[in-house]
Amino acid sequence: MSNENNNEFTWPVRVYYEDTDAGGIVYHARYLHFLERARTEWLRDKGFNQSALKEKDCVFVVRDMQIKFVKPAMLDDELMISVSIDKIKPASMRMTQIITKKQTVLLKAEVTVACLKSTLLSPMAIPDFIVNTLQSPEGAVSK
Repeated sequence: MSNENNNEFTWPVRVYYEDTDAGGIVYHARYLHFLERARTEWLRDKGFNQSALKEKDCVFVVRDMQIKFVKPAMLDDELMISVSIDKIKPASMRMTQIITKKQTVLLKAEVTVACLKSTLLSPMAIPDFIVNTLQSPEGAVSK
């Protein structure tokens, strides 16, 4: 679900019982699942299926993540998870992800993903076909 600002993508998530602790509050580790789903769907929206990328010997892995928990999400909440790219380097990308509920920020994460050769699990340059898509006028980001 790309937004008018094509550098930002959002993905809806509903909080289920399995996502919460005994008090009905989202368990902190579940936010990582929500963030991962949004990044996966963002890639898919850009035309990149992770299985197909792996067949091309390319995978993205989280190298670093800084999370600020602002407010808790609760059972049955409808959340929106955004993904926006801040910077593309030769072998990594830095992005901001925000989880909101009705325009209220619940969590903000700064995420760096590294590009690896899937066969060797060693760093590699992000393929040009990915960089070119991400830097196209529809999704321009700084390099």
